[in-house]
Amino acid sequence: MPVVGADLSKRLVPDELWELAAPLLPSFAARPQGGGTAPCDERAVFTAVVYVLTSGCAWRHLPPTFGTSPATAHRRFTVWTEAGLWRRLHRAVLDELGCRRRVRREHARQPRPQAAHPRHTRRPVPPGTTAAPTRQTPRGQDTPCSYGVKQLL
Repeated sequence: MPVVGADLSKRLVPDELWELAAPLLPSFAARPQGGGTAPCDERAVFTAVVYVLTSGCAWRHLPPTFGTSPATAHRRFTVWTEAGLWRRLHRAVLDELGCRRRVRREHARQPRPQAAHPRHTRRPVPPGTTAAPTRQTPRGQDTPCSYGVKQLL
């Protein structure tokens, strides 16, 4: 269990989510010549990564109460992303919810690239005319790139 408070840890990564995620995590073995990845509590690292992704906190500002360094959390996030953990975890959650009949697989949204909003796409400029200056998006208004990470999880 991570050093962070048990209630926050359970809210970020409930036992049911950890049971799905734990088998999907790539293993880190010690190198025969020594050195390499130091053993650490995988659940603590996973909880720290989920905290950063859901809160918008910068990696370098990860609170020490999670029991892992920001560098370790970021390094594991990178390795897990390259290994396809997030897509496999998304599929495992959908399968679990499907078994519980809480979601129909065919109606679940699959992560895919979003097309640009029609208002933000460039229209062709007719020959012989000049392009009008582009309008800046007012502060506080969402653009296609400003949605939070929470929507991805």
